[in-house]
Amino acid sequence: MANTEERPLLNDPYLNFNFRIEIKGVEVGGFSEVSGLQVEIQVEEYQEGGMNESIHKFAGPARYPSNLVLKRGLVDSTVLWEWQQEIVAGKITRRNGSIILTNSAGEEKWRWNFKDAYPVKWSGPDLRGNTPEVALETLELVHLGLTRQ
Repeated sequence: MANTEERPLLNDPYLNFNFRIEIKGVEVGGFSEVSGLQVEIQVEEYQEGGMNESIHKFAGPARYPSNLVLKRGLVDSTVLWEWQQEIVAGKITRRNGSIILTNSAGEEKWRWNFKDAYPVKWSGPDLRGNTPEVALETLELVHLGLTRQ
């Protein structure tokens, strides 16, 4: 006889290939990889005189040790290239954006917002005539913070 008790449903983890990028509220194309979603709290130590068994540890400011690294196949859109070229020309334009993780139905499940970002590195594809690989471009963004919506 089968157990007829209802079991609680377990949440399956989201797959990491369902995501998109928005900058200034506009989707800027599909990316194959995003890295650098990281925040650390600096720890400040204080040794109290006469207290030899431990050191006090206080939470310091948050820091974002990694740039956001966006990778995608080279496409005809020049929006990100033009933004990077503005920086090269000395016109620093900071922009807010989001990295959005969706479920298999395309519904938004997680959103990380980054603020005051601008490109600090662009890398083009390695071109090789003997392999049929996708030509990838990489854009690195420095930013001033991550929040989760």
